[in-house]
Amino acid sequence: MKKVNIGGVPEHFNLAWYLTLKEGEYKDEGINLRWHDYYGGTGAMCKALRNKDIDLAVILTEGIIKDIIDGNPSKIVQTFVQTPLIWGIHVGNDSPYKTVEDLKGTKAAISRYGSGSHLMAYINAENNNWDLEKDLDFEVIKDLDGAVKGLTEGTADYFMWEKFTTKPLVDDGTFRRIDNCPSPWPCFVIAVREDFIESNREDLETILRIINNTTSEFKDIPSIDKTIANRYKQQLDDVQEWLGITEWSQSLINKETVMKAQKELFALNIIPEIVDYEKLTFEL
Repeated sequence: MKKVNIGGVPEHFNLAWYLTLKEGEYKDEGINLRWHDYYGGTGAMCKALRNKDIDLAVILTEGIIKDIIDGNPSKIVQTFVQTPLIWGIHVGNDSPYKTVEDLKGTKAAISRYGSGSHLMAYINAENNNWDLEKDLDFEVIKDLDGAVKGLTEGTADYFMWEKFTTKPLVDDGTFRRIDNCPSPWPCFVIAVREDFIESNREDLETILRIINNTTSEFKDIPSIDKTIANRYKQQLDDVQEWLGITEWSQSLINKETVMKAQKELFALNIIPEIVDYEKLTFEL
């Protein structure tokens, strides 16, 4: 049986992977797919792809585009979630900051440099016409637990993370969410190491076929809202709101979207150049 390693964040977006694994759908096709949770998010998964710890990653679009341009030998083979990610802008509950404008020049908690929380801090700064040189400062906190510690102890001032994932921390009074910042493109893609594509194309196509069959019908799964609420400790009405605004994809991200993301990242000096669509993607 072929062993394949895949990484992703342990969040509700990836429940479809858990369901297909639980049903043994990959093993039925001779594939021993092993899921690995990456609490550190995109930056940690980029490193894992480079180190060959994983073969595939369900990863933020902007993060993997940046890392492929920086030399990660991987390709985007499909969009996974078509809709934007809604990033909540959070402060500690006792923080004096009330609005996004109050955060100008303060310190953003980020999981690591090159991560989604890092890149989206630039997007938020641009949205608010901040000086990208003077008004941004960063504190690396590794993961959500690190963000709780950083914002509570005051080593960082604000933290951007997917708003439904952090909602329980808002509900219990750990964080206050003062605004939202949607990503300007589809949020999650599936990226695969180039050497894995070359040597295991048939297995890759099988894995995508299985997951796509599930995501295409995900919202129709009986009581899926209750399953998500229980598994991820979220309020049912929050889950229902999230399901209402989230769409999965079963196709490759298009050229227009990739170029738009690159232009945005280039304008923010996050990437050094804009590269060809074919350098970033692979069509199966």
